Amino acid sequence: MNRPGNPQREGEIITILLVDDIPEARENIKKLLAFEQDFKVVGSVGTGRDGVSMAKELRPNIVIMDINMPDMDGIQATSLITEAVPTAAVIMMSVQNDADYLRRAMLAGARNFLTKPISPDELYNTIRSVHAQHKVVADRYRAMPDVVDLRTPTLSTDSESRAGHIIVVYSPQGGVGCTTVATNLASALMKEGIRVLLVDADLQFGDIGVLLNIQSQSTMVDLADNIDDLDTELFDNIVFTHDSGLKVLMGPSRPEFAEVMQANPKAVAQILEKIQGNYDYIVVDTSHHLDETVLSLFDLASKIVMVAMPTLSCVKNTRFVLDLFDQMGYPPDKTTLILNRVLDDRNKTRFLIPNDKIERFLRRPIEIQIPSDEVTVLAAMSKGVPIVAQRDRSRSPIRELLGLADLIHTRLIGSQEAAADAQLDKTKQQRKVGLGLRLGKA
Repeated sequence: MNRPGNPQREGEIITILLVDDIPEARENIKKLLAFEQDFKVVGSVGTGRDGVSMAKELRPNIVIMDINMPDMDGIQATSLITEAVPTAAVIMMSVQNDADYLRRAMLAGARNFLTKPISPDELYNTIRSVHAQHKVVADRYRAMPDVVDLRTPTLSTDSESRAGHIIVVYSPQGGVGCTTVATNLASALMKEGIRVLLVDADLQFGDIGVLLNIQSQSTMVDLADNIDDLDTELFDNIVFTHDSGLKVLMGPSRPEFAEVMQANPKAVAQILEKIQGNYDYIVVDTSHHLDETVLSLFDLASKIVMVAMPTLSCVKNTRFVLDLFDQMGYPPDKTTLILNRVLDDRNKTRFLIPNDKIERFLRRPIEIQIPSDEVTVLAAMSKGVPIVAQRDRSRSPIRELLGLADLIHTRLIGSQEAAADAQLDKTKQQRKVGLGLRLGKA
């Protein structure tokens, strides 16, 4: 029976799928849930593979998932369910209250973690709380049409549309080197046959022009009144080509001109949607303010590169933004966390936080650490060239910036062939087993 103060709307039923390899554990949880009128167990299976299959078929509101199972563990199953059924929220269970288990579960997309044995009240409250938090995200996905073409290239002149991956570089704190990271990431991604566009979306105080010594009269402001009718010729006339060959879409040349773009907060995202089919990668430098312009770019992004520094204030603010991403329903692998301006052991101070503590607090791994080298950065700026354009690529921070580009490339374009092959095999397998069979018995 619903308790007083329960946030569920009267008559609303939360559908639940149980996944645990121990039949007695599934039955006990099912009996506990039967006491509550707003809960309905729609499925109960004993393997991770069956859990994935039943989640796709039944599309429950909540999946209660055990971690340790023989054929496919709960973390792998959670990752697959989160991707295939984004309307479902996964609550992970384990007898082991281990920090590593918790971190891996959250990275896989779990919304909460319960330690066995679970008290009835803890179970009830967790289910209702997770469902309420995830409901906004689930409703958003349900409102989408069954087939959504997020990339309709209207400007592509190639016989085949390009990948159009949008990479947003962001930090919740100014002065961490976002523009340096974005500029060098875009430059490092440029390879034979790969088309890259760098966009300055810090609308008031963008610095890409300073780093690359660009003085262009044409900026994205010139596109603001023509977004609906944007064509190849107009866009090519606005985009600046740097001496390195990098294409750059400049932001407003003065802070007061930003008002033109801010009148339509989604203008930058709309421009990028129009032209993304013409590029393999679009790297976007952003302001540290969380406004509608930045949020619309987050939604559009294939990957968000979160730039942090090992200081208390920056780590705290980064945690706030990562929590927001969870609330918005972004999968954990959409974000790549990097640490910039890392000091060597001789120069570290007591104000800097050790990396292992940062990872535990953020519940995310630090994937790239970029050492602090102001001399190298200033030397590149004085020449108006990216840092990665220097000849000695084995030296820091050049090596780490190139490593970031390789990591992004591998996870996006570099893995597409394997993903396409896997999807083909998956489709063939699904046709074989039919809708009524579970994956584990195919």
